[in-house]
Amino acid sequence: MSLLGLLEWLASTPGSVALRESHYVFLGVLTVHVLTLFVFAGMAAVIDLRLLGLMLSRVPASQLIPRLVPWAAGGIAVMIASGSLLFYAAPVERAASVFFRLKLVLLLSAAANVVIFHRTLFRQVANWDRDAAPPAPVRIAGGIGLAIWAAIIVAGRMIPYERYWF
Repeated sequence: MSLLGLLEWLASTPGSVALRESHYVFLGVLTVHVLTLFVFAGMAAVIDLRLLGLMLSRVPASQLIPRLVPWAAGGIAVMIASGSLLFYAAPVERAASVFFRLKLVLLLSAAANVVIFHRTLFRQVANWDRDAAPPAPVRIAGGIGLAIWAAIIVAGRMIPYERYWF
């Protein structure tokens, strides 16, 4: 079975049809997706702005980041679940969307940025923990994180409006 065939089968399942045709349930899932985006993006922005040295510079990163990561993780977990349901409602259309594909690539890039940061720079947090302006590699990681998440949000918001662009 081809990918298109799999997506068409998925779109024809009763759950997908019900979700797609139920305006209230679909809009409820979309609302949950957007609200948890606020939670996640807010936490990620605070962390990245601290890494850039632009916010909460008097708060040690070793205290701030562990306090915000659980909130960010919870937000992204609910976003992934609700986003999966949004995909399930229209898998063929989403898979064909340039903005959806871009969003997926950007999500992978964001995940890579977080993993690399935590496996390298954050392990040496004691060296820059109380610095108002962390070292350049830390600031770069924070700037990359902010830029990627801004791009993810824009790409996600463009998905329903793609027909106006292409």
